[in-house]
Amino acid sequence: MKLKDVAAIVTGGASGLGGAVATMIAARGGKVTIVDLAEEAGRLHAAAIGGRFIRADITCDDDIDAAFDAAEQAHGVARILVNCAGIATGMRTVGRDGQPHSMALFRKAIDVNLIGTFAMISRFAARLSATPLLGEERGVIVNTASVAGYDGQIGQAAYAASKAGVIGMTLPLARDLSQAAIRVMAIAPGIFRTPMVSGLPQGVQDSLGKQVPFPSRLGEPEEFAELVAAVLANPMLNGEVIRLDGAIRMPPK
Repeated sequence: MKLKDVAAIVTGGASGLGGAVATMIAARGGKVTIVDLAEEAGRLHAAAIGGRFIRADITCDDDIDAAFDAAEQAHGVARILVNCAGIATGMRTVGRDGQPHSMALFRKAIDVNLIGTFAMISRFAARLSATPLLGEERGVIVNTASVAGYDGQIGQAAYAASKAGVIGMTLPLARDLSQAAIRVMAIAPGIFRTPMVSGLPQGVQDSLGKQVPFPSRLGEPEEFAELVAAVLANPMLNGEVIRLDGAIRMPPK
């Protein structure tokens, strides 16, 4: 799919992986709407790339519907959805103090990373399915999974489960939406220089980078965005999860 003048929605687009994706789409002529909870960062980034920012919680149905309404008023029906919004949680099944894992924290990881992603997808597809084809396809969805969905570490049960869910629904979603000519892909990034990682001490960042076989460094958000661009451009990429990880396989801890 060519990006010029095409409307796109990027969740979690205020910074990090989503921010780089929003920048990439705008640079190639797309009309970008950033959906995020980080209002100040989102507005600044949207202004910098000539896009639009909408504050919305992807776990709230009313917020999602309002975001799609506002995005359509600004740019028309979106043909591209890139889901980067998510949270990283960490807690052992049984803590060192003998306490069980917080069920509220587990539910929150699933609500944001998995259910929130699906909620965006279902509403995006419903609105897009009635629009004309653009060439041979109608639209493209790219979801953000994680290598944790395959190689979850100690303390990542909730996070890994949520990302494994994203991985697991990729093919059935692609099959569901094939009749509407909407492709569904997912990317499972390894260790990338996101705001969360950038906040760690430099020594810790260097140590994380050295765990990657090659290149032995942290991934850059722009490299994630370039893979999104490749997915958008190639119509035969559908129903698959691509690991973008420098060949890392995460150790237990």
